[in-house]
This record gives sequence, C-alpha cells and structure tokens, in this order.
Amino acid sequence: MTVNTPLCFRGKKILAPMVRVGTLPMRLLALDYGADIVYCEELIDLKMLQCKRVINEVLETVDFVAPNERVVFRTCERERHSVVFQMGSADAERALAVAKLVESDVAGIDVNMGCPKEYSTKASMGAALLTDPDKIESILTTLVKGICKPVTCKIRILPSVEDTVNLVKRIEKTGIAAIAVHGRKKEERPQHPVHCDVIKAISEAVTIPVIANGGSHDFIKEYTDIETFQKATAASSVMIARAAMWNPSIFRKEGLFPLKEVMQDYIKYAVRYDNHYTNTKYCLCQMLREQLETPQGKKLHAAQSTQEICEVFEMADFYEETTAVFEGKKTSLEIEIQDEDDQMEDPDVIKMAVRFDKREYPPQITPKMYLLEWCRKEKHPQPVYETVQRPLDRLFCSVVTVAEQKYRSTLWDKSKKLAEQAAAIVCLRTLGVPEGKLCEGENQLINKRKREDRERLNNRDRGEDLAEPSHKKANFVEETSDVNVPKM
Repeated sequence: MTVNTPLCFRGKKILAPMVRVGTLPMRLLALDYGADIVYCEELIDLKMLQCKRVINEVLETVDFVAPNERVVFRTCERERHSVVFQMGSADAERALAVAKLVESDVAGIDVNMGCPKEYSTKASMGAALLTDPDKIESILTTLVKGICKPVTCKIRILPSVEDTVNLVKRIEKTGIAAIAVHGRKKEERPQHPVHCDVIKAISEAVTIPVIANGGSHDFIKEYTDIETFQKATAASSVMIARAAMWNPSIFRKEGLFPLKEVMQDYIKYAVRYDNHYTNTKYCLCQMLREQLETPQGKKLHAAQSTQEICEVFEMADFYEETTAVFEGKKTSLEIEIQDEDDQMEDPDVIKMAVRFDKREYPPQITPKMYLLEWCRKEKHPQPVYETVQRPLDRLFCSVVTVAEQKYRSTLWDKSKKLAEQAAAIVCLRTLGVPEGKLCEGENQLINKRKREDRERLNNRDRGEDLAEPSHKKANFVEETSDVNVPKM
C-alpha cells in the first residue's frame, strides 16, 4: 500500500513553474536527476474548469482534456507525490474549483502571484495580486480550508523590504504550507541582480518554509551553487528555473550530464508520454541555446513532428519501437473493450448501425422529440436513456428504454447528446414511426408548433392569459438527464 506522506518544503531542491517548460517530460526528467519537488507550468483557472478528467490507459496517465480535445495538463503515478499544480487565478471560488478538480492527482496546489507578464496582470492575476492583499488572503484561505493537500504561493518582492515582509506575514496567517519568493521586483528581469537580502529578511521574519527563487543568472551554474544560494538567502529550500531549463541535470549531486545525453533523455519522455511536438521542440531549443545555429540546431528548428525531432537526434529507432508498443497496447485495449462490450450486451436490446446527422432534420426538431411525442400519444412512460463513455477513445453509447424494450445504435458517438439521438432513431425505425427527417415531408411537430403559435397570437389579440400550459411546452422540449455519464 502506498502511503501518501504530506509534502515537506524544507531542505528541498525544486523545479520552478515555467510556462511551456514545466510539462510532464521535463518534470519527470528533473525528478530522475534529483529534484525533490516539481511544479507544473502555470495553468489558468478558467481553462482548467473547462477540462474533463480522463484516464489514459494507453499512456497510463491522467489527462485533463479541454473541449477541443487538447490535453491541458497531463500527469502520471511517477510524480503524484512530488508534483505541485500551479494555477493562475484572481477568484477564490474558481481557484477552489480547480484545486478540487486536480487534488487527487497532485501533491500540492500553488497560486501564481509573481508573474509580471501582461497576459497575467491584465486579468488581475500573477503580480497584479501583490497590490491586492485582501484578494490574496481570500484565495489562499479558501484553498487552505477547502482542500486536504498543502497550499503554497509564489510571489515577487515589493518596492520596499518592509512592505514585502508585512505582506508575507499576512500570507503566513492564511495557513499555507510554504511560500516561494522570486527575489526580483515585478518590473525587473533576469539581467537584474537577485535581491538575496530581501529573501533573507523574509526567511527570518516568518516560521513557514521560504523557497528562494531567482538565482540562476547570478548564482546557480552547477549543483554546488544551489547550497550557496540557499545560504545567501537563509531560505528553507531552493527553486530553480532557467538553470534547470538549460540543463535539468543541475539537480545531480554528481554534476551535470553532457547536454546531448540530457536532450536524449528528455526526448525519450516526450515520446513515451506523447508530448506535443511543438512543446518538445521549444524545450529542446531552450537547452541548445547558442547551439541553435549549428546544423543540428537548424534541423531541430525545421522539424515538424516528433518523428522528425527523433531523427535529428539519431533516435528514429526509439521512436518507431515506442510507437509500435503504443499501437499494440491500443489494439489490445480495443479488443478488451469490444469483449466487455459483447459481454455486457443484452440479447433483448434491438440494435442498428445508425448515427444522428442534424443536417437531415429541420431546426429545433430531433428524433428524441418525436419519440417523446409518440410515447405521450401512446400513453407510455417517457423514454429512459442510459449512456456510458468508453475511456480509451472517450466515445459514447446510449440505450433507450421504451415500453420495456431497449434500443441502441452499434456505432459509438463523440457526445452524449449524439448517442441518445442515435438510440432514439433505432427505436423509431423499429416501431415504424416517423423520426422528423426533412425527406419525410410534412413535419407534424412543426405544424403543431405553428398551430399553437397561432392560438397564442389569437389569445393575445383577445387579451386572454398568455401563459403557455406546461404540458404544451413539454411537447417541444427534449427530456434530458442530469445524471453523470459513467465510464465503462
């Protein structure tokens, strides 16, 4: 049994949150090289709240997938007790909703209060929060009270040491587990010196762990420099950004690995976890830096797929072997799912291979509406839809029960609504009842609606009650279910 030990922020070497860099391959590589804790890149609350949590059985990951099927956040068991999820938020309730969404898959939650970029500050997030301590307190207190995992935040320093210390003391009272301090003001950039004295003043003023950040340019060139930076700031731990982006083996006690070896290790994780090639290329370019103008750098810049990136680094065989394993696993899972599907088949279910295409129907008219109308006319109970989702490809299948008989399409659909419409079509066609298609000619539901519209207009002219009877409204509203769709 795995014991979930609460995350400790003292004496740790930590991969900092970096946009486009802190994705799963980089986090895992940093852990391999000796990092104790890894932060993911900042992810905006509104974007995360649109995501659905999906178990990816092929990659053995947990994916948070946007409506456009893009994976916004991907994690795996290897990092579950080490990864801190960093979000951008300016609203306490949204922050809590995101934290609850990811809480079971991460080791901690962090709020970004230091990003100086305009895209963040314009939305009152990042460094913009530093001027609104009431909002900071609201967000952090809500998170600390609302979830079981440790909560942290990452800030930049204010114009004066006194103001910075006062803010951190107020933050400490919210009950957070640690605070990361980037030792620069929001208008300062990497070429400006890091203010170790301010981080030290903060470390001496509070009892919670202080994580020093911002030392890559001035201090940290190799592993032994991490301790030097920690002593200069009197911090509990050190968080490393650019030095780790350039060469994540900065976390190795034994010293840096050659860059070629590091990049190959990174590519292995990128292929293993199906990282998007544009993100993989971006991270490799950050590692190459001044070597981007070499022949290899130019080939990398021109690469337009993960396969081409692998070819640049003489890893074409690895790519082919790994993708072949994935295809085999996917095929095996598909067979298992089909076997389960066959086993769960009810022999009494009537099946057809049909799909719902809304272009074949008038606006606002669907097979579900026709089926509901038919059930009412025949005095049957309203149709009952049971829908399941297949984890492998996230497709849906629905079974509709009408007059104690079940109907379904053998084809799986990309949404719950489409699957239910397909099931309704199977039922209607089996019963020999019109389903409302344009090719069927005169549409009874449309005509009925027109008659009732005319009746309401006549009533209005006569000054009668305009309220529409509830039973008439129901004739043109599809019955929907609020029950969550189970996964098979």
